[in-house]
Amino acid sequence: MEPKDKNTRTFSQHLDKRYGKVGTKERTDFEIKAKSLAIGELIKEERKLANLTQEQLAEKIGAKKSFISRIENGHSDIQLSTLFKLIELGLGRKINFTIQ
Repeated sequence: MEPKDKNTRTFSQHLDKRYGKVGTKERTDFEIKAKSLAIGELIKEERKLANLTQEQLAEKIGAKKSFISRIENGHSDIQLSTLFKLIELGLGRKINFTIQ
């Protein structure tokens, strides 16, 4: 479906132009970063729902407050074991993955 205005683009077209087509290294790098940001936001929301500060969550998992901050802001690439520790030990929640 072509947009009526040549300057109007879909979000997908914008991503293709800015980061390359799906499957390219640039697009994959962008999508990984975007998912990292989304995970950080989820952790932040769950932490707030649990009425915990970053410092309190860090203490529960044996980390530093700055580490929690970096994760919540998408500036840290965490291991799966750390993700499980944050969600399950720190926040008392369960985590599930779906592969599509």
